Amino acid sequence: MTDLPSCDFTTGAVRHRLQFGGGRGQDLPKAVGMKNGLCPTIIDATAGQGKDAFLLASLGSHVTMIERSDKMHQMLADALIKAQNTGGIYAEITSRMRLLHGNSIDLLPTLSADVIVVDPMHPARKKSALVNGDMQKIQALVGTDPDQRDLIETALKTALETAAKRVVVKWPTKAERLDGLPAPSHQIIGKAISFDVFMVGL
Repeated sequence: MTDLPSCDFTTGAVRHRLQFGGGRGQDLPKAVGMKNGLCPTIIDATAGQGKDAFLLASLGSHVTMIERSDKMHQMLADALIKAQNTGGIYAEITSRMRLLHGNSIDLLPTLSADVIVVDPMHPARKKSALVNGDMQKIQALVGTDPDQRDLIETALKTALETAAKRVVVKWPTKAERLDGLPAPSHQIIGKAISFDVFMVGL
C-alpha cells in the first residue's frame, strides 16, 4: 500500500547504505562506541523501520529492536523474514537482530545491553521537517511520542541498573532539547541529525 512506509532490508536506501555508507565512520556507529573493533550489544528502543538497527548489526553488533506500533512491528517482522529468505549477507546481518513487540518504557527494565539507543518520533516543526516522504508516512502510522521524556529517563535509569555503558539519543540538530534531562557527556552533531551520548556510571 502506498500510504505505508517502506520496510525492506534488501533493497533501496538500506542496501545502498550497506554498500556505500562509510561503515564505522558514520555518526551512529561513533555514537554507540564502535571503535577499535568493538561490537557492543545494543537495544534500539524505538525501532521504526529498523534502518539504524540494520546498520549496527551490519557492523557486527547484536541488536534488540523494540517497536510498540502493531503495524510497524508486523512490517519489521516481514522484513526480517524476507532478509533471511534472501540469504547471503542479508541473512547473516539479520541473524543478529531480535524484534520485540511492546512499549520500551515497560520492556527496558527487563533487558540488558551495552548501549541503549532512543530515537523518539518528533512532531513536525516546519515544512522542512517533512522532506522525507517515509517519515511523513511513519508519523501518520504511529503518531508522535508524547512520552519521549519518560522513555529517555527510563533508558538512563535502566542503563545505570544494568551496567550499560551508554545511552544514545538521536535528535534533530536544530530542535530544542527536552527540559529537565541531564546534559549529555558529549554530542556528535550532524547537519540534520545529532546524537546526544550519555556515558553512564562514569
